[in-house]
Amino acid sequence: MNREKISILVPSYNEERHIRPCLEGLLWGDELVVVDSFSTDMTPAIAREYAHRVIQHEYINSAAQKNWALPQLTYDWVLIVDCDERITPELRDEIQAILENPDRLDGYYIYRKNHFIDQPVNYCGWQTDRCLRLFRKSLGKYEDKEVHAEVILNGNVGHLKKRMLHYTFDSFEQYMKKFDRYTSLAAVDRSRRTQTVRWYHLTLRPAFRFFKQYILKRGFLDGKTGLIICILAAFSVFLKYAKLWELHKRKKTPAQTPPTKK
Repeated sequence: MNREKISILVPSYNEERHIRPCLEGLLWGDELVVVDSFSTDMTPAIAREYAHRVIQHEYINSAAQKNWALPQLTYDWVLIVDCDERITPELRDEIQAILENPDRLDGYYIYRKNHFIDQPVNYCGWQTDRCLRLFRKSLGKYEDKEVHAEVILNGNVGHLKKRMLHYTFDSFEQYMKKFDRYTSLAAVDRSRRTQTVRWYHLTLRPAFRFFKQYILKRGFLDGKTGLIICILAAFSVFLKYAKLWELHKRKKTPAQTPPTKK
């Protein structure tokens, strides 16, 4: 059967640990493009071993980077895969079957099987983690958000059955760098909607996040891993609002200009 051709886009920055196994699972695509944010390690060199094209662009945020790269892809159907994600053979086959189906929709969510330091996570709310990654680029683009932006698609959307693997981080050292960056970006996003940080932002909201993920989403069934994940999730909410409080304080307090010497 005739299959719709597809471009696969992989954003990267200093991903020499992950990019090779990621790209090895994507060679079935009709076009494989890596958009790199001027990595300082071996990421671009490794990418050139597999990709049809490696393009580089200054990073502003994840959504802006992908929106810049999407128009440069050859085919209308696109699949976006991060370096720490893996497309399994079963998921590949499902995607190819979609592209052969004349009754296909305009886009598809893909569920992720998340791993925490190589430990698969079955609960904590991560069991429903999904991203709109397979879609017609002529109908969609990423929303204007600093972090966790989703594709806004002007079309019909479905869900794939098979999951992609997601190795979200390898160590606490790596995680805390990402944690600090993401909470700062989330504070900027939240500043557009929340003008004043109240006491309950710093207390009740983190507490509810822990209760939701550990109790309601059954994070306790993931053992110590689940406990750590849920505590970190609660702390991320606290830190987001603490950083938002700092942003507001800085706006209210004008920078001190040092006296000029006479």
